[in-house]
Amino acid sequence: MPNNHALITGKAMLPRAMRIVPYLTPEEVQAMARACQGRHQVRDGLLILTLFQTGLRISEALSITPRKIDAYSGHAVLYIEGKGRKPRMVACPDALAHRLKSFAFDRKLGIDERLFRINRKRAWQIIKEAAEQAGITKKVYPHLLRHSDAIERLRQTGNPKALQIHLCHASPFMTMRYLSTLTAEDALRIQQEVEFESY
Repeated sequence: MPNNHALITGKAMLPRAMRIVPYLTPEEVQAMARACQGRHQVRDGLLILTLFQTGLRISEALSITPRKIDAYSGHAVLYIEGKGRKPRMVACPDALAHRLKSFAFDRKLGIDERLFRINRKRAWQIIKEAAEQAGITKKVYPHLLRHSDAIERLRQTGNPKALQIHLCHASPFMTMRYLSTLTAEDALRIQQEVEFESY
């Protein structure tokens, strides 16, 4: 017997799964990080790169402490407590982990002190200001960097299931939005190469 609730839920999620997801390119993110100004420019640029290269939610990124930066199977990971207080390991580029540790060391942070000692509102302001300084005209907000991480990881790996686990999505329909976005872009590029005779 089919699970009617699952079927109804699945049908309700399908339109959302098919939506095109906005995102930033790696070049746009780098431009934002370089555009940070003022006495906290190192911190602000690092926050932007952390959100993009790990796909963390803003609240998760703001909770990072030196203790949460570790290694697994020879590569850096972050130990994060996500939605519903669920603990998980998140892949973190080794170079980024090194920068996070160096940042904490330079500022003499304790092992349980937060690296980014700002609130969500300030994080939004930092990201918006960096986008403006970088000349990016897209609507930029913290979760857009999570979308951007997802698109880049899926583009490089082609593995939606691994991405679902990385993002801690309860439903695969949430992750399928990114696959749909890449598929739609690829389809458009292919169709734009079609040539017709002029009459």
